[in-house]
Amino acid sequence: MMNIEDTLAKRGYLNKEIPEGLDLKKEINRLKEEKNAVILAHYYQTAEIQELSDFLGDSLQLARAAQGTDAEIIVFCGVHFMAEAAKIINPTKKVLLPDLLAGCSLADACSGEALMEFKNQHPGAVVVTYINCDAGTKAVSDYIVTSSNAEHIIAQIPKEQKIIFAPDKNLGAYLSKKTGRDMILWDGSCIVHEAFSLERIAQQLAENPGAKLIAHPESEPPVLEAASFIGSTSALLDFVEKDVAETFVVATEEGILHEMKKRAPEKKLIPAFPEDYSCQCSECMYMKRNTIEKLYLCLNYEKPEIIMEEELRVQALEPIERMLKMSEKIK
Repeated sequence: MMNIEDTLAKRGYLNKEIPEGLDLKKEINRLKEEKNAVILAHYYQTAEIQELSDFLGDSLQLARAAQGTDAEIIVFCGVHFMAEAAKIINPTKKVLLPDLLAGCSLADACSGEALMEFKNQHPGAVVVTYINCDAGTKAVSDYIVTSSNAEHIIAQIPKEQKIIFAPDKNLGAYLSKKTGRDMILWDGSCIVHEAFSLERIAQQLAENPGAKLIAHPESEPPVLEAASFIGSTSALLDFVEKDVAETFVVATEEGILHEMKKRAPEKKLIPAFPEDYSCQCSECMYMKRNTIEKLYLCLNYEKPEIIMEEELRVQALEPIERMLKMSEKIK
């Protein structure tokens, strides 16, 4: 018979029975208060988890929230590298993730060992790494960035300094163009953002005259070239809220539409279509592994917990702290 840790490693969450008829939202709020816990959620989570969160944000906003919380328990509703980052920042707090198998294709594409080997092939280069990576990768990085602050941080690196950018080649190419820096790019990409179909998006725009395509910079270059606006998750939200257009085709994970509709209820929001003609959505299967049931079980039993070796945590903390310091002026 498997023990709890073996079960978590295989299944990702505790397969405990939930009492029939239990009001999960009410119970989660009760447990939060009882345990002095805080729920941090990414914009790509399901609508019901977003509504239960104490703080909703993008990667930079969530890192700041994790840094500033005085709660004893942090329940991170996102993917594994996000919860891991919260633990790196908060070594004395208990950090929980509803499903340990809520991973990330981009993080999986770049290990710390492989990145170090790549770095050794380019002597004198500093490594700027997108926050979408695991602790081992962060530990061998010189700078950590998010899509919100990457351009700002790269601008602070001396112009004569060679830069390796990992792991997202699309974001890296976009930043090279924006900053004028000829960066050495790691060959990685996000399975959600690389799946958008420019042909199908063109059809969506044709069917909605006056609509604007807005895109996250992890999207592939042809999609970005067609976009009226390119920005981080939070920047896309702000643009939809403030721009005069009435209709938007949104090229990022469709979980963002929930918050967009709350901020701009009068506007028409259309998720950009992927290449797969059998699907008209752009969901991240990893983000959506977290459910309200798993959130309840996680908070009730305080499992799964993010555990990390102290030496690795300290090594990964340095570039994260550098990021937070260098992006203090960004709201």
